[in-house]
Amino acid sequence: MNESAPAIDLRDIHKTYENGPLKVPVLHGLTFTIERGEYVAIMGPSGSGKSTLMNIIGCLDRPTSGTYVLDGVDVSRLDDNALAELRLRKLGFVFQGFNLLARTDALKNVALPLFYAGVPAKRRMQRAQLALEEVGIGDRGHHQPSQLSGGQQQRVAIARALINDPAVLLADEPTGNLDSHTSDDIMALFRRLHAGGRTIVMVTHDPNVARNAQRVIQLLDGLVVSDDIRQPAGHDL
Repeated sequence: MNESAPAIDLRDIHKTYENGPLKVPVLHGLTFTIERGEYVAIMGPSGSGKSTLMNIIGCLDRPTSGTYVLDGVDVSRLDDNALAELRLRKLGFVFQGFNLLARTDALKNVALPLFYAGVPAKRRMQRAQLALEEVGIGDRGHHQPSQLSGGQQQRVAIARALINDPAVLLADEPTGNLDSHTSDDIMALFRRLHAGGRTIVMVTHDPNVARNAQRVIQLLDGLVVSDDIRQPAGHDL
């Protein structure tokens, strides 16, 4: 980790998809920096480019042009294997649909990234238990997803995202499948993680979710149209 580097540094990012002779430009020269410890929401209507941007930040896709430096590492210089290794070490992902293995208990779901990282089994389970305790469900480790509520499943997913102590926690519509009360609980958890020093980048269409962040970047037609620092809602950590 390069302590002096920002968590995310995007410079003149363009993305164009090609389908035969047809070229579809999606991102048009995005430039911004996210410092360590920031909590940033990325908003925009459907088609604004926020999902494409999230895929680039998450190293799931590459920009057509421009420079992306993640935690001091120039992503554009990496081959596919090195990119996969970077994703595993420096990024944690939380999705709307939880993406848990249905027939695997919470503890093993959380430990899965450590399996791919080659961590021995006993150490994997110890760290997974600590991660479940960090998100408030340390007593649910041996429950399968079908035995957990939606909010508990999302907490398992968040614990899995934290297990490798990532430089950046990426959340894509993390409350999209939850009722309003459970959404509030999950947002309180994200605020607590941020207060503990986590860098969080969240894509959302919901203003009530975005207002939990300290900074909101608005996209429209592949461009940044506003970048506001604000007082985040809620202090019930």
